[in-house]
Amino acid sequence: MSVTIGVLRESAPNETRVALVPEVADKLARDGARVVMERGAGERARFPDSLFKSVVWADGAQSVLAGSGVILTVQPLTVGQIGELKPSAVVIGFMQPHARAAEVRELVARGITSFAMELVPRISRAQSMDALSSQASIAGYKAVLIAASHLQKFLPMLTTAAGTIRPSQVLIIGAGVAGLQAIATARRLGAVVEAYDVRGATREQVKSLGARFVDTGVSAEGSGGYARELTAEERAKQQEVLDARIAAADAVISTAAVPGRPAPRIISRAVVERMRAGSVVVDIAAEQGGNCELTRAGEVIEHRGVRVVGPVNLPAELAYNASEMYARNLYNFLKPALVKGELAIDWSDEVFAQSCLTHGGEIKHAATAGALGGAK
Repeated sequence: MSVTIGVLRESAPNETRVALVPEVADKLARDGARVVMERGAGERARFPDSLFKSVVWADGAQSVLAGSGVILTVQPLTVGQIGELKPSAVVIGFMQPHARAAEVRELVARGITSFAMELVPRISRAQSMDALSSQASIAGYKAVLIAASHLQKFLPMLTTAAGTIRPSQVLIIGAGVAGLQAIATARRLGAVVEAYDVRGATREQVKSLGARFVDTGVSAEGSGGYARELTAEERAKQQEVLDARIAAADAVISTAAVPGRPAPRIISRAVVERMRAGSVVVDIAAEQGGNCELTRAGEVIEHRGVRVVGPVNLPAELAYNASEMYARNLYNFLKPALVKGELAIDWSDEVFAQSCLTHGGEIKHAATAGALGGAK
């Protein structure tokens, strides 16, 4: 019997994305799955119901939750929504297990199998499923536009009848997916760009995009594509060099974050006070506590003439493309488990094994199990 795949209208505040777009809905239908969507699910992402030709419509979330074998979601389901699921259901989406203890416990109590897109291993075969990267690229792009809108200067050099305008100096902190996209966008807009990352391996990537790599003499190569934690001596050495570059920048875009952990504090109040009046800090790690001491998530503050912007959920501000990319990530993740329209998860596949958060009444992700006191 064909599996029923359900998609809800996202209920989280300010969430405009949707987990399924028409192109992907058509693919799932061709693969033999039955797709059920809550009416209006795609409207905020500019995908009206009329564009979906291969779905069955439901008038409310309850019938989608109760009647689906698989639920695709952007934000984590609420405790109440999890309670509406049938015990054999599979949920796939961002789970935020480090911040959603009650929801994880409810998934366990209900025996729900859940896969967290933020836990998809960073291996070559899973690149097309890497939702963290697809959404981070959007955040990096948007962060530069935010900086440009707050900065009271041009980004590019301009030669005018009134004289030459010097280009703005932009510093990108963190050269992961978001940081690299920020570098590329700032360069396209004509800024002079520097970038820093504790992982020395990013140097060539930074230079290939036309930016100067800030070398502090500290390297912190870690596992899984992330940086390891620095020693106190390494942090002090790094900070001395970095502070000088922050103080000299017109705009700083900080992107340093590790999923499931607080963002590292990199920009102090003292160094913000060294920046020129009119400068801007855009801290896209605001939701994880921020890279800047002054950051307030969802707010713009001004401190001694310097604006510190703490945007949240940047991908939702480009909901159309963000939804397209995320839906493709979900499809590429789910497709290997669809066999003639039926769900058949291969638990020997490292992608499924490593991204599984809960299954069979247990927490399968070791770090989450440790944090919540659950069994692996």
